[in-house]
Amino acid sequence: MTEPTPTAAPGRRFTALLADDEDLARALLLEHLAGHPEVQVLASCRDGFEAIRAAAEQAPDLLFLDIQMPGLDGFEVLELLDPGPAVVFVTAHDRHALRAFQVHAADYLLKPFSAERFEAALAQAKLRCGGPSAWPDPAALAATAREGRLQERLLIKDGARVTVVPLARIDYIQAQDDYVLLKAGAREHLKEQTLSSLEPRLDPRQFLRIHRSYILRLDRLAQLEKTATDSWVAVLTDGTRLPVSRSGYARLARTLEY
Repeated sequence: MTEPTPTAAPGRRFTALLADDEDLARALLLEHLAGHPEVQVLASCRDGFEAIRAAAEQAPDLLFLDIQMPGLDGFEVLELLDPGPAVVFVTAHDRHALRAFQVHAADYLLKPFSAERFEAALAQAKLRCGGPSAWPDPAALAATAREGRLQERLLIKDGARVTVVPLARIDYIQAQDDYVLLKAGAREHLKEQTLSSLEPRLDPRQFLRIHRSYILRLDRLAQLEKTATDSWVAVLTDGTRLPVSRSGYARLARTLEY
């Protein structure tokens, strides 16, 4: 016997946000949601940047989110969202299912899906709304979402604005309590993440921890200087001087083979 689908509290109303780069996919979601007057669709977004802006401005209860989109993918959108919306991933690719549930998605709809399957996903998402938050902190969420993958860029959210910083532009990264400062040429960016949580996501062929407070991009290193107190300083190509700890010096020596 088929078990009944759990339902949210009767009479409750919900707001929803849709994000998919395919017009037909968004139209299909709207068609399914048309039979649910208790759900108000706040916005229908064509890419991840639109989704972030709309979510920051309108704080939806539900988010139907594609994974492969231009600009930002679905996992990057999820990383930048403030905890709150119940997320249903809607995608044509089943290979992302495990990662979707690792980042606490309410459900995972594989295109094409039936009306019955959509109803079950919507019911599950409604149940998530208003319950105890199961979201990890942003750094843990980012690490889980990208499990096994090295990052090629860092995303910084400031309200509805998202700044994309390619790692190729970064000279060094400095710890500042629960934040990291990204130094990229003349620009500095502050991101809410610890240095320890960011380090494993960086390519060790390009970035190296030289101090408890600093990660250096190796191709920015011009030379190492020994100080009068027998400590070491890394001199960058632009003249910036960064402290090097004893363990950092040992890592540099192994990496540079000298």
